[in-house]
Amino acid sequence: MLRTFLAFTSLAAAALVAAPTQAQAGGFHKYVALGDSYTAVGDLLKPADGPLGCFRSTVNFPHDLAASLHVADLVDASCGGAVTADMTGPQSVLGGTNPAQFASLTPDTDLVTVGIGGNDIGFGDIVTTCGELSLTSPLGDPCRQHFTSGGTDQLAARIDALAPTIDAVLAGIHQRAPHATVVVVGYLPVLPASWGCWPSVPVAIGDVPWLHGIQQKLNDMLSSRAAADGALSVNPNGVTGRDACQLPWTRWVEPVIPAQPAAPVHPNPAGQSAVAAMIAGRLGS
Repeated sequence: MLRTFLAFTSLAAAALVAAPTQAQAGGFHKYVALGDSYTAVGDLLKPADGPLGCFRSTVNFPHDLAASLHVADLVDASCGGAVTADMTGPQSVLGGTNPAQFASLTPDTDLVTVGIGGNDIGFGDIVTTCGELSLTSPLGDPCRQHFTSGGTDQLAARIDALAPTIDAVLAGIHQRAPHATVVVVGYLPVLPASWGCWPSVPVAIGDVPWLHGIQQKLNDMLSSRAAADGALSVNPNGVTGRDACQLPWTRWVEPVIPAQPAAPVHPNPAGQSAVAAMIAGRLGS
């Protein structure tokens, strides 16, 4: 967009006198990352501390974000398979137990990211069910028919029902870390808006637009609950051309058979880095 010289200089002058944000000033000192595998998993060959079954990596967006913001104290409490109940209760996984994620929150915590909700609506079951049903009708929409039988979109209903639980999670964060800036982080798109790439991502062609819309609905719900709470949010719904159907050097999410040491149908290191940049940008805005 073209701007007049006067408008440009006015904006520049305003920027010069504006106070730096906390992120720009390097003001965050203790950062706690909460969430599921979309937070925890990055490069599987670079595991972080914690139970093996959390698949927590030193190459994920919490570590990338902490490095970019020069945060001295990062506590990554995220764990693969986590649901909202694991915020307040221990989670048993392969190789041990991940403590309740809220246990990492303290009164001096000043930055919290939380990426949760996908497993509450049954992300793993959805992937498995849609994959199996795609074998019966690769060009049809068997998964949509399955989850909307009886006239109700079961996945949309699960998202609506989850909203009060997300409110409770945010309230729990504020209770334990009352001075923290809280950022709710959505999920990078797994599928494009249409067509897909069966069998790399085994979703029938007719199911792709519906499932893409379900993920967008989940992200929109998370953003709306953040806004209602006064928290910040990162909603990746505007990301295009980075889904699991793209070429290996372009995509941010891996297909069922990854080309990188990342988990199937999860962000790869480039995707995690991109999410960290989105969060940093949101903090800096």
